[in-house]
Amino acid sequence: MTGTGAKAAVVWLASVAPDPEACREEWERNPRGIALLPAGKRWDVLIVPGELGYPTLDVITRLVDRPGPVLADFGDSRMGFFVPPGTAARWVGTGIRGVGRGAWIVVPRPGSTVGGVRWLIPPDGSGVLTDAALLELALHEAAAARGGRDGG
Repeated sequence: MTGTGAKAAVVWLASVAPDPEACREEWERNPRGIALLPAGKRWDVLIVPGELGYPTLDVITRLVDRPGPVLADFGDSRMGFFVPPGTAARWVGTGIRGVGRGAWIVVPRPGSTVGGVRWLIPPDGSGVLTDAALLELALHEAAAARGGRDGG
């Protein structure tokens, strides 16, 4: 990620923090830092098991030029797809956890890998998110390709 892209991504992510300026300053002081950010303002996150998440991401990247941001945890056991706000409250899917209004997620500074959380698709600061209908389609296609073992 370029310096300009990382800076725009930091501004976009930090905009949801209770104190956006303090969040940005902390990431400037500690580029390998993390922030605890509230979901439900600019984005929700759908958390998918890694064994289904990677094939789902493959499907999405074949369909769109720029998917929304995607996080992965240590060991790739879970992936978080950034989707439009309100999606988590409406989502129904076995084995998929929605993180929306009233919940918080751990987010590394764009352009860095921190401990157990890293960006697979970092935000670019433009606000691009993964469309929930596209994600649902991709989950179904990925689950079908795996023989339906993961639900969706």
